[in-house]
Amino acid sequence: MFGRKARQEQARQADEQLMLACLPRLRRYARALMGERSAADDLVQDTLERGWEKLASWQRSDDMRPWLFAIMHNLYVDQRRRPALATVELDEADLPEAGAMPADHGLALDLEAALQLLPAGQRETLLLVVLEDMSYEEVAAALGVPVGTVMSRLSRGRERLRLLMEGGAHGAAAATSLKVVK
Repeated sequence: MFGRKARQEQARQADEQLMLACLPRLRRYARALMGERSAADDLVQDTLERGWEKLASWQRSDDMRPWLFAIMHNLYVDQRRRPALATVELDEADLPEAGAMPADHGLALDLEAALQLLPAGQRETLLLVVLEDMSYEEVAAALGVPVGTVMSRLSRGRERLRLLMEGGAHGAAAATSLKVVK
């Protein structure tokens, strides 16, 4: 009896360590996905809570990271379906002065804004492949779509992001235009 309890405790601690090892990547992906720090932190918290509750459904032979990203994706989709909560406007005094930011910070802000203009499926796929360095198969499993869909979303997302970054508002218009093929 004692040996079984000790093994269960060791397994619980090992699972906890695996989950904690995924935390920085979950946090990074959530922040890129949500675009707002507090909402991203809430998403990570909800993901870890749900993961811990559903730990018995995780196949120990599989990598925990795609499993947790799948949980995060499902929570994110659920949140997008709910009506948005009221937001609070910040006072301009709370914002940093223009000269206080590094020169390349503007590029990062442009990239973040451009990412938020992508359709959700393209943004999710692009972030998981590029930011989280997940394989197409892992992304497909996390998002619950075929590998071909991952490849298509990635290709379209990269092209749209490139157009947005090159042309600003003009690039956004070009990125949303469709070609008619007969």
